[in-house]
Amino acid sequence: MTIFLAVLLGVFLVGLLLSIAPGAADRWAERHFVASAYGLPPREALDNRRPGPPAPEHRTQERQAVADAAWQGDWKAAERYVRAAGEDWDERWERLELLQHVARRDSDWLDAWRAAEPADCDAMTLHASLMVHRAWEIRGSAFAHAVPHEDMKRFRAMLPAAIEEARKAALLDPANPGPWVVMITAARGAQYNPSQFKPLWQELAARAPHHYEGHWQALQYWCAKWYGSNRQMMRFARQAVRKAPSGSPLAGIYLHALNELADRSSAVALPVTPMTRSTLKRIAASFDQVAPDDERLPLLRHLLAHYMLQSMMYAPALRQFRAIGPWCGADPWRKEGNPVMAFDTARGRAVRLSRSRPAAAARDLGMAR
Repeated sequence: MTIFLAVLLGVFLVGLLLSIAPGAADRWAERHFVASAYGLPPREALDNRRPGPPAPEHRTQERQAVADAAWQGDWKAAERYVRAAGEDWDERWERLELLQHVARRDSDWLDAWRAAEPADCDAMTLHASLMVHRAWEIRGSAFAHAVPHEDMKRFRAMLPAAIEEARKAALLDPANPGPWVVMITAARGAQYNPSQFKPLWQELAARAPHHYEGHWQALQYWCAKWYGSNRQMMRFARQAVRKAPSGSPLAGIYLHALNELADRSSAVALPVTPMTRSTLKRIAASFDQVAPDDERLPLLRHLLAHYMLQSMMYAPALRQFRAIGPWCGADPWRKEGNPVMAFDTARGRAVRLSRSRPAAAARDLGMAR
């Protein structure tokens, strides 16, 4: 009995120390942390307008030119823009998503494209995707019980037509995964059960096994608020980490799963286990292989740093903060109300609890004299 009580007391003390340490480190960060002394951008240089640097100017100009041409009735520029992505299916989908935003403002050019090229898979996929998003705009982002009955009725009536449009698109280009991304996006709103959803996922995975958006949409289906559970969602997310190829940000799907857990209930804490830490390390290694200009990467690094802190992986979190630089316009910090202060405090906690020293930071960055 005495041994049992000693063990219980030990567990309690460890838990108490773990709960006190971050709080003490945060207070130190707020009062004494000088970021530049550790090779980090100073607080006054932090930018909360975006999670990472803006897209290269040439990319921004190309996107704007395509949008302007479409609004002026030139659908051929949009067609060329999509086809230039070739079989880089992630890039092709990102271009379709851009065009979807363009069409939400004015879709006359898309109607003209579909009329001129009725057998064009991209045009039909884009139209199907637009149908899904218009349906979701009617529904809104609230939980089902909070959505007005008439809005929910219209929402569910629109989705079968969108899925049918995507199925027709799939027949036009059997190798193209785009239509299947639309279908799995619509599936949860259309109340597809798992036996209906799984064949759609299998068709997508057969064409693009590492499709980022496809995985994100499937993750939503398998989360507890739709047709899965926490366990199913996390199993799916871990599989994404294991199969993420070099150069792909796919491993970041796991971080979105952790976000789902956190958003669903504040009572659900990140499990601080060897498996969690190992997975986060694997994600960090995977991100090191992703192209630095991948526009998905900065937000994912913010999430990784945030969950590394929660997992008491302070030195690895500090490495992520160094990679992030001065950008702090991301959800982990915005949720605190003041993203600059929340981000700076998190960096300070990583510094303090990793026991990083100013001189060591300078040596790491080649700044020592």
